[in-house]
Amino acid sequence: MTLRLNDTLTGRISPLRRRPDRSLGMYVCGPTVYAPAHVGHARTYLYFDVVRRTLNAEGIPVRHVMNITDFEEKIDHRADALGISWRTLARREEARFVRDLDKLGILRPTRRPRASDFIPRMVRVAAALAKTGRVHRAGDSWYYRPPERPQEQNFPVSAELSRHAVFEPGHPFPKSEATAGEFMVWQRQEPPLPSWRGPWGRGMPGWHLECYAMANRYIGIPVDLHGGGLDLVYPHHHAENEIAFALDGRPFSRHFLHTAFVLQNGAKMSKSTGNLVTIGDAIADGSAAGLRWYLLRPRYSERLPWSPIGYAEAKDDYERVIRSIRRWLLGGAGGTVGSADALALARGVRMDLLDNLATDRATARVLEFGRLLDAAAAPGVPRGEGPAARKALAEVEGRLGIPIH
Repeated sequence: MTLRLNDTLTGRISPLRRRPDRSLGMYVCGPTVYAPAHVGHARTYLYFDVVRRTLNAEGIPVRHVMNITDFEEKIDHRADALGISWRTLARREEARFVRDLDKLGILRPTRRPRASDFIPRMVRVAAALAKTGRVHRAGDSWYYRPPERPQEQNFPVSAELSRHAVFEPGHPFPKSEATAGEFMVWQRQEPPLPSWRGPWGRGMPGWHLECYAMANRYIGIPVDLHGGGLDLVYPHHHAENEIAFALDGRPFSRHFLHTAFVLQNGAKMSKSTGNLVTIGDAIADGSAAGLRWYLLRPRYSERLPWSPIGYAEAKDDYERVIRSIRRWLLGGAGGTVGSADALALARGVRMDLLDNLATDRATARVLEFGRLLDAAAAPGVPRGEGPAARKALAEVEGRLGIPIH
C-alpha cells in the first residue's frame, strides 16, 4: 500500500509520490528561534515524524530537511531586550529546540540548515526574481508581485487564509486586491541588525526566499512533500510556490500537508502573543512519552484545545496500557491472549497510518488492546509466543514513535 495524505492545495486525499529510485524529499518548515517552542510546534513536528516513520517502515527512505530561521525582527527585538546579540540568542534557542524535540523522540532531520548560512543563495534568488520585472520598491523594502495564475497552481488568497496568516515583519497582509499575494524580497538595514550585501544595498532577504533556496539545494524543486502548521499556508507557502513557478516553471512541492492548531484559551498558541505552553513545561508537568501520546490522539487535521486535565488523563491512559502490556509479556503457560492479537494490532496500526495518517484510530487501537489484556482470564502471553509478540509491538512503536513495551 501507499501512504495517502490530504493535499492542502487540491483539497483531495491522494497517494504520496516520489521520483523513481530516489529518497522521498520532505521539507518541513522549522522554527524562528527567538523563544522556547510550544506544544503547538511539537504537534506539527510529531505528525511529520510519524509520516517519516511510516514511510521508513514501508521501506521508503526519506530525505528530511528542516530549516532554522535564525534572523528576523522578533529575534532582534528579544535579543536587544536581553542585551545580547541576535546570533547568541538564536543559537541558544536553537539548541533548546533541538533538545525538546529529542526528548519527544522526534527523528532528527537529514539536514537542518540555518538561514544565515544561506545568504549567498538567497541573494541569487532575489536577483533572479528581479530579472522577471515583477519586483518593485516600497520604502526601504522590495516586493515581488506575482502574475495572475490558474487557481489550481497556488493557494487562493482568501479571507480564511488571511485569518491564519503569519505576518512577516514590515509586511502586513495586503489590504487591497492590487497587492494581494505580494511578498518581500529584500529589506534594507544596517548592522548591528542582520545585514548583508545584496542587489539593493545592505540589508536582509525576505523570509520566503530562505526555504526555496534550502529546498532547492538539498532536495530539488519540486520536493515530494512540503508542510508545516496551517498558519504557514499563507503567505509563506503561497510565496514559496510563486518563487518556484517564477524561477523553475513548476510548483514548490508535489504534495502539501498542513496541521491544525493547538488552542489555548480559545486561540492558537503563539510565541508572539505569549499564549502558549512550552514543550519543556509540558514535559515537566507530565512525561515526554505522555505528551507525545496526548498530541497524537487527535488526527492532524483536527484542532486540539490544550487541557491540563485532558493531558493528565491521556498520560494515565498511556501508562495503564504500558503496565498491561508489560505484565502480559511476562508470559505464562495458560495465557489466553496470544501473539496473533499483537500481530493484528500491528496490522491495524499500519493500515490506520497509511490511511491519511489516522493517529486517532491508531492510538485508540492501542488502548483497546490494553483493555483486551486487562479483561483476559489469564493475561500472560502463551509460552513460546513472546518473540513474535515483541516483534509486533516493536513495529507499532516504530511507526508511532512511542514506547509501548
